[in-house]
Amino acid sequence: MEAIVRLLENSNDVKLYMKNAKLYLTIFLLISFSLYAQKKIEVGIDEKLGNTLPLELQFQTSEGKTVALRDIITKPTLIALVYYECPGICNPMQSELAWTIDKLQLEPGKDFQVISISFDHTEMPAVAAKWKKNYLLTIKRKFDQKDWIFLTGDSLSIQKLTYACGFYFKPADKQFVHAATLITVTPQGKISRYIFGTDFNPFDVKMALLEAESGKTSPTISKVLTYCFSYDPKGRQYTLNVTRIVGAVMIIGIGIFLGVLLLRKKTVHLKKTN
Repeated sequence: MEAIVRLLENSNDVKLYMKNAKLYLTIFLLISFSLYAQKKIEVGIDEKLGNTLPLELQFQTSEGKTVALRDIITKPTLIALVYYECPGICNPMQSELAWTIDKLQLEPGKDFQVISISFDHTEMPAVAAKWKKNYLLTIKRKFDQKDWIFLTGDSLSIQKLTYACGFYFKPADKQFVHAATLITVTPQGKISRYIFGTDFNPFDVKMALLEAESGKTSPTISKVLTYCFSYDPKGRQYTLNVTRIVGAVMIIGIGIFLGVLLLRKKTVHLKKTN
């Protein structure tokens, strides 16, 4: 108690004490944050937006053909990281993906393509072929089977790809614990959006693919949609951008108003000269 009284009597000591306390607290917080940031995610998604996939990686198609990612990712692409014999969320997710393809107001093969990639290195092309056939049978619209590619690969290629995507999983009792997400990729192989879960809104998928178009010429209606809607990272969906729309309407209104004034001024001037 006496030590505290003496400390309070000397204001300089109090200031020095507070300064040191703040310094130690700052150091503690920085170390804690650093340790937290370095902690590796065991299972889940660490979003890598803007990351370019290792396009040199090679996988085997359901027909047994070896292909490099750079040779097949040539348009906006939906990538599903799954394993085909999954007894859990992979089957519902792929079934939902097939349903979404049916509802998507974009042209398969031209505006987008789909690639499913197994992260189970023990799965072979024959397994991929079996599941590809099953899912394609559920699609009712005109759809070329080459526009949904099913791939398998070796453990090293899978590890490099899933790491680049920020997709983390782990084996458990001859199965895998993992998250569910679609990843939209640009024609240049850059990750542009994650669509989480096993239920997909066709409009959200369409908007994500339009974003992935990455500078390619798109129809006017598509440009209007990407202007009027923006992505909400918290809700993880596309919402109407009211501020942007109101701003555009105001600018157009001002332009029309100025145009009317100039036209009226010109008309009055012509009447006077005549």
